[in-house]
Amino acid sequence: MSTRRPAGPGPLRALPVPGLEAAFEVEARLGALEDHGTTRAGHRRVVPIVGGRVTGLFEADILPGGADWQVVRPDGAIEIDTRYSARTADGGHVYIRTFGVRSGRPEVLDALLRGEEVDPAEYYFRLGVRLETSVPALAVLEQCVFVASAIREADRVRYTAYRVT
Repeated sequence: MSTRRPAGPGPLRALPVPGLEAAFEVEARLGALEDHGTTRAGHRRVVPIVGGRVTGLFEADILPGGADWQVVRPDGAIEIDTRYSARTADGGHVYIRTFGVRSGRPEVLDALLRGEEVDPAEYYFRLGVRLETSVPALAVLEQCVFVASAIREADRVRYTAYRVT
């Protein structure tokens, strides 16, 4: 009977530390909030996306028809779930999906809901961003992870998306 121990995976290798590279900016124009009330998922709100622009790694116009399907949690934080499309100048499409959270003191979130200008340092608004496209020149975007820091204005959301390196 052998008393040797099985060979391990070898010396530990340092894992790469992710970094962030600014990738693109989004300005999404919003329609009027639709309050759906309390559903089995929570307090549901839908905010139509009526247009906008993407600039940076790719340039595209945001098409009307998307929305943010929000859930307002009991603690007041808002779960963000957007889906919308953008069209490039040559007619290609990019499907954009974000997920994240906007949170802050109740009076700050109420001011945002009323469309008041609020210093972005007064609330937390962060997103994960996923892209999907059939445009060959943009296919590399589907192989990346993006995160974003966002701000809410009266009739729009703006964010800068960063590629995680």
